[in-house]
Amino acid sequence: MTAIEDTALKLDPEESRRARQERLERIGKWALPLAIMVLAIVLWDRICVWNEIPQYILPRPGVVLQTLHNDAGLLFSSLLVTLRITFLSLLLAVIGGVGLAVLFAQSKWVEMSFFPFAIVLQVTPIVAIFPLINIYVNNQTVKLLLCAWIVAFFPILSNTTLGLNSVDRNLRDLFKLNGATRWQQLRYLRLPAAMPYFLGGLKIAGGLSLIGAVVAEFVAGAQGQSSGLASRIIEAGYRLNAPRLFAALILISLTGILIFLVLSLVSHLILRRWHESALKQEH
Repeated sequence: MTAIEDTALKLDPEESRRARQERLERIGKWALPLAIMVLAIVLWDRICVWNEIPQYILPRPGVVLQTLHNDAGLLFSSLLVTLRITFLSLLLAVIGGVGLAVLFAQSKWVEMSFFPFAIVLQVTPIVAIFPLINIYVNNQTVKLLLCAWIVAFFPILSNTTLGLNSVDRNLRDLFKLNGATRWQQLRYLRLPAAMPYFLGGLKIAGGLSLIGAVVAEFVAGAQGQSSGLASRIIEAGYRLNAPRLFAALILISLTGILIFLVLSLVSHLILRRWHESALKQEH
């Protein structure tokens, strides 16, 4: 017992050092980015003051925050319009991407036939596709939704397809030996195996759907009270209203960060009890 106790005592300092290091890393993961952000804002403010930059060129952070407060009604109503397009396009991307990926997994011939069309949609700039959409679609909301969907669709499709095709061959043979049908293999083997890939694609598509919605509004040039944040940016640019322009950009950035954090949390909650990537984060 004495030897064991001595060994435990010798390990205690190492364990303490490791625990202290992990605690510092947890704090630093949040404290360092916040500190850098605060320093960047202070530097931004000082540059405006030292160089006497007019606010219609580069407003000070306080002016931007004041504008965000004063124009909150206009900006947040536009944000809701952009978010509606964002989440609808993301929902359609999930439905279409997962559905088509399942179809690809069931037939290699279908995948070889239609996957190139998905690649064409991904690599073609949306500003080049929009004139065609503008000709064939009359409804403004449908135009924006279609543009945002095209941008968000491919990550879901490609990641889910990769996950469905990455099943362990030995497990697949085991299912076949036990007489499992295609549906049973898909439900109990392929879909669970593809879940981490799908969730990874979902995090990418969440940000891309917001980008697609904003870019679609820019290309469409939607104006009026029911328009999104991109229209407020265009309007502010025409009027040299830089504080409102910066306020709208901040709202877009914060919304993108929030979408990523929410989807990351959803991914962690789904995977934390069984997938290696989430287990490593917890231990």
